[in-house]
Amino acid sequence: MMSKTQLPHDKLLDLLLDVVCVVDKEGRFLSVSAASERVFGYRPEEMIGRTAFEMMHPDDRAASQALVERINLGQPSQDHENRYIHKDGHIVHIMWSAQWLEAEQVRVGVARDITERKHAEAMQAALYAISEVAHSADDLQTLYKRVHEVIGQLLPVESFFVALYDAASEQLSFPYYVDQFAAPESPLPLESDAFCAEVIRSGEALLLTPETAEQMLVKTGTLAGKHALDWLGVPLISGTETIGALVLQSYCGAARYTEQNKELLQFVASQVAAAIARKHTQTRLEFLAQYDQLTELPNRALFLDRLRGSLHRAQRDSLRLAVLYLDMDNFKHINDTFGHTTGDHLLREVAHRLRQCVRESDTVSRLGGDEFAVLLDNITRQEDAILVAEKILAALSAPYLLEGNALISAPSLGIAVYPEHGQNDLHLVRRADEAMYVAKRSGGKRYIVVEKPGK
Repeated sequence: MMSKTQLPHDKLLDLLLDVVCVVDKEGRFLSVSAASERVFGYRPEEMIGRTAFEMMHPDDRAASQALVERINLGQPSQDHENRYIHKDGHIVHIMWSAQWLEAEQVRVGVARDITERKHAEAMQAALYAISEVAHSADDLQTLYKRVHEVIGQLLPVESFFVALYDAASEQLSFPYYVDQFAAPESPLPLESDAFCAEVIRSGEALLLTPETAEQMLVKTGTLAGKHALDWLGVPLISGTETIGALVLQSYCGAARYTEQNKELLQFVASQVAAAIARKHTQTRLEFLAQYDQLTELPNRALFLDRLRGSLHRAQRDSLRLAVLYLDMDNFKHINDTFGHTTGDHLLREVAHRLRQCVRESDTVSRLGGDEFAVLLDNITRQEDAILVAEKILAALSAPYLLEGNALISAPSLGIAVYPEHGQNDLHLVRRADEAMYVAKRSGGKRYIVVEKPGK
C-alpha cells in the first residue's frame, strides 16, 4: 500500500523540469512528461504520435539521425545536443540523455532545455567577435561582411543590410546589401515608406512578424512582398545622431526574431556605429592632413608628394611635366576692403575655375594664402603648359560675382618644365615661383616661362 507521502511514478515524472519521453524506433513519441509544454511549447497529447524529427531544426536532423542509429545499436548517449523549433517559432537548444531498451524496442530519453546557457555562450562569443572586428577591420566593407557572418551563426539571416543616412541630401544609401530574393536597394529619401527609414526617423528599434508587418504595410499603403516576413531593424546611433540602421530579415518562417535578438542586434549596432564614426574621423583627419580645408584642394605636402611621383615616372620613361605657380593679383586689397569672408569666397571660386582648366590627371593645389600650384603630368612639349597657362589666365581674370559685388582679380603665373628647368621637386617649384614674381613685377595678369636651365 502506498503511503500518503508517496506519488505514482507518472506524477513524479510530471514534476520534473526536464522532459522524460519514450519513443519507438522511428522516433515517434509514445509517452511524454508534462514538462514538454514548458520546453517545447506542446502539451504531451500534442506530441504523442509525432516524430522528434518533425519538430527538430532542419539543420540538425542528419547528425541526430546518425546518433540515434548508434543509440539503437546499444550505445547510450549522455550529453548530445540539438535544436528544436518551439511551438511559437523560436529555437530551443536541448541536451539529451538517451538509451535504447532492446526488450521493449523503445528509446528512453531525458531532454534538458539549455537554451539560456547556449544563448549566453553564443552571445558572449558573438559580442567578443563583433568587438574585435569593429576595432580591427581595415575598412567598413570588411566590418559589414564579418558582422553578417557572426549574426548568421546565431539567427536566420536571408537578408542583411546596412542603411546609412546622409543629412545633406536626406537620402539613405545601402553600402552593404545581401538578400537572396532582392537586388541591392537604390538610394531612398528619408521620408520613404521603407521600414529602415522609419527606424532612422524614429531612432527606435523595430521588430516585425509577418502579421505586424502586414498591418504596417497596409497602414502605409505599401504592397506586401511575396515572401513571409520576419524583420528586425535597429538604429545606428553615433553620439546623439542617428546615422543609419542595421537590418535583418528572414523568409524561412521556421524561426522568429525575439526581443532577445533585438537586444543582441542593438549591441552589434552600437559597435558598428562606433566603428563608422571612427572611420569617418580617421578619413577626415587624413583629408585634413593632405588637403586645404577652405578649397578642398591638395595642400603643399600632397602636391610635393604627387610631384615627386610624377618626376620618378618622367625620369624612368623619358617624359615631360610642368609646374605652374600662380598668385592672385589684387587679392590683399579685396580681402582688406570687403573682408575675409569675401576673400574666402574668392579663393574657393579660384579653386573651382582652376579645376575646370586642367585634366583630371593633373593636380591643382593651394600652397597657402592666395598662392596656387598646378602639376601638369605627362605633357609632350613646353607649349602644352603655355596653352594651359593661357586658359587659366582667361578663366581667373573674368569678374567674380561675390555677395553682390563684381570683383576683379587676375593671376600672375610662372612656368617651369621638367627636364629643362629643374631635376627635382623643390627646384622646379622654386623656379616656377621665381618666374611668377617676374610676372607680377612686370604688371601681373600674365605668365612667364623660366628662361635659364636649372643648375
